[in-house]
Amino acid sequence: MTETLSDPSAAVAERPRFAKPQRIAFVQSSWHRDVVAACRGAFLAEIEVRGIAPSQVDLFEVPGAFEIPLHVQTLAKTRRYTAIVAAGLVVDGGLTGFVAPTVIQALMDVQLRTDVPVFSAVLTPQMFDDTAPEFGDFLELFAAKGAEVAQACADTLLSFERLRGQVAAGIV
Repeated sequence: MTETLSDPSAAVAERPRFAKPQRIAFVQSSWHRDVVAACRGAFLAEIEVRGIAPSQVDLFEVPGAFEIPLHVQTLAKTRRYTAIVAAGLVVDGGLTGFVAPTVIQALMDVQLRTDVPVFSAVLTPQMFDDTAPEFGDFLELFAAKGAEVAQACADTLLSFERLRGQVAAGIV
């Protein structure tokens, strides 16, 4: 007897759906816009598979990665967004050891202060060279990170939706 592979769209249909509408802010740096766009494109494709339409994602652009946290904090305080995604590229140089950890720590601080989940796709590749033959591989990696952050975002939003329902019901 031959086993038939299940239809991939069936797996999508089995995914849990959100009880309430979700709205996501996607904050990206304009530095190396082409690279960050690969991340955003993959994020939008994957988040749609997970039940959130691209029209529910608002795009905000800032000059560089260092400017992302303040923008994220301002958006989180509006309470309009159920999640915020930060995407950027910090290229190696004298400040890489300072900028990347500072941005990540600031994003963590924002989510802990505001209770709005914040996700990071801020990458710091070593020896980045957008003219090297390996640049295409890097774009693929950044796109993969976009899909991964979409998965983490959707899974976290579903988890929070359940948790908040349990808290409201007095279960937790």
